[in-house]
Amino acid sequence: MAIEKKTVRLLILEDSQNEAERLVSLFRNAGRATRVHRLTSSDDLADALQQSWDLLIAAPSSDNLEPSEAITAIRRQAKDIPVIQLIAGNDSDDITEALTLGAQDALPQGEDERLILVANRELANLEERRARRAAEVALREAEKRCQLLLDSSVDAITYVHDGMHIYANRSYLKLFDYEDADELEGMPMIDLIASADQGSFKDFLKSYPGSEGGAELACGGVKANGQSFQARMSFSPATYDGEPCIQVVIRAESGNAELEEKLREISSQDLVTGLYNRSHFLELLDAAAERAVNASEQASLAYVRVDRYPTLQAHIGLAGIDLLLTDLANLLRAHFASGVQLARFGDDVFTVLQPGKTPEQSQDSLRSLLKKVEGHLFDVNGRTVQTSLSIGVAGLTETTAKAQDVIDRAHRCADECTGNALRLYSPADELAAAASRGSIVAMLQQALENNSFRLLFQPIISLRGDSQEQYEVLLRLLNPQGEEVPPGDFLGAAKDAGLAEKIDRWVILNSIKLLADHRAKGHNTCLFVHLSSASLQDQTLLPWLSVALKAARLPSDALAFQINEPDAIAYLKPAKVLTQGLNELHCKIALGQFGCALNPFNTLKHLNVDFIKVDGSFSQDLSTADNQEALKTLLASLHAQAKLTIVPFVESASVLATLWQAGVNYIQGYYLQGPSQSMDYDFSAGDD
Repeated sequence: MAIEKKTVRLLILEDSQNEAERLVSLFRNAGRATRVHRLTSSDDLADALQQSWDLLIAAPSSDNLEPSEAITAIRRQAKDIPVIQLIAGNDSDDITEALTLGAQDALPQGEDERLILVANRELANLEERRARRAAEVALREAEKRCQLLLDSSVDAITYVHDGMHIYANRSYLKLFDYEDADELEGMPMIDLIASADQGSFKDFLKSYPGSEGGAELACGGVKANGQSFQARMSFSPATYDGEPCIQVVIRAESGNAELEEKLREISSQDLVTGLYNRSHFLELLDAAAERAVNASEQASLAYVRVDRYPTLQAHIGLAGIDLLLTDLANLLRAHFASGVQLARFGDDVFTVLQPGKTPEQSQDSLRSLLKKVEGHLFDVNGRTVQTSLSIGVAGLTETTAKAQDVIDRAHRCADECTGNALRLYSPADELAAAASRGSIVAMLQQALENNSFRLLFQPIISLRGDSQEQYEVLLRLLNPQGEEVPPGDFLGAAKDAGLAEKIDRWVILNSIKLLADHRAKGHNTCLFVHLSSASLQDQTLLPWLSVALKAARLPSDALAFQINEPDAIAYLKPAKVLTQGLNELHCKIALGQFGCALNPFNTLKHLNVDFIKVDGSFSQDLSTADNQEALKTLLASLHAQAKLTIVPFVESASVLATLWQAGVNYIQGYYLQGPSQSMDYDFSAGDD
């Protein structure tokens, strides 16, 4: 794809002035005119982000501003600035980390030719995104103009099919003195034509060329009350609900332009407060969104709700509430500078559009407004009334294609205020809103971002006198109400959403951290950590794990990685590669849910594992001789292969004798201890 060679607005995060200049030279030598700014601090970045930029190139590290901080700031402000992260070597972990943080690509420092190719690709993608957003805005503008033509035009407009009305706008209804469009639906248009002109009107429709172009006709119209008037009708071909029809525009020959202009002005105002009304404000907001997308002109929208509105209305009545709203509107006018657009958006809601200001830049003025309203004494028919406001604020940026999204964000922020408060929208709010609506994927993403999963530990206890401290790590997800989401619900959702690998790494990292702290207190503990099918196929897991263990100064055998038999069978080849790699790292390996396949021991021919955790179905009902024999037979075969066995779901003391006789090495279950947030089981108790 050919790339337009226009000036590239380039940010460079690089401590070395010489290296920054060398990078700029690369672009200029590649035929790219470049406007560049070298970032020197977080404050410098904040100032720079007030402008529009096309690309950020970040050095592997910086003493003045960490690349991760720069990427986070760009995402927080919803800036569409591609980031290319340079790394010191070619380590896949560094590349993965950069991509996880939000960089569009990561490549070794010094690969200049590759850097230019990647930059060209990202610049081309950026232009396509900008063009798409501009096209979306243009499409909405075109649709809006059509809708305004139909609904808000001073001219009377109707759509006619086979001589019958199928649509009429407000001006058309008013012209013919009808209250509701339903009164005209299905009515022949000729019924609204003066009887003296009906013949010529009928002949005109018969001879109308339709798709060949437009035409005009002067004739008399008849109102619902029988009053007649002279009008000029313009006919043009159109479609309505996908069907061909005729658009008729009727201009009554009034000649009062001043009156029409006054009507237009009145139609944009709220009758109670004199501020803009909802429909006109939406037009202003659409225009502001277009400027934000096409010209990078930021703006902020404040959604201002009057607190305790129903109580106030009940207290002072409808007439009193109108007086209160009028006084409040006057207070808003006096508070904000010229150029700020104010509207009454709903019964108890005002909206404030501040061009050229980000939400952060507008909050001081809005906090001042909160104090001013809280301390104001409103006089309503001699009675003193006090109120306060809840304000939600959202920004219009170059990524804002839909103005309605901004309204929804500010609205939600206002709803989350408890009264006399201000809340600014952040992308995390979007995730929180989805989570509160019950989206498990949103809850998972939120837990990853906020580090808010919960880890539980259930002891794995020896039946053979071994006092080794071992726990299985179990993951729990909490919903916004603080309740646990069933693992069967969120683990499947994580897999479907492609989040299983990230969650596995979160569990591993946090398990390592907690284990290091626990072992530092003198405990020789081993943790069993689950791996999903996604991690079985992840070729970068082994080198990443090696680095993580070294960083935590943990011996590799302090971790046992558990994979489930169904996953191992489905991905046997990558599972074999992974287990070989884990063996080389000296990590322990457990195979869980074992014994349900048609030939479970075939899997063991390919996988070198230390522990076998039999499927829970084998320990569900050990009161019958058949079930006891099935378990003993399975365990005997495993012990013959020198595998250490674990039986889960031990729920009562009655099964312990059976398990002892069967030669089970380890047991686990609620009878011994359920999952706990602490690693506090006394493993020496069984030795007494």
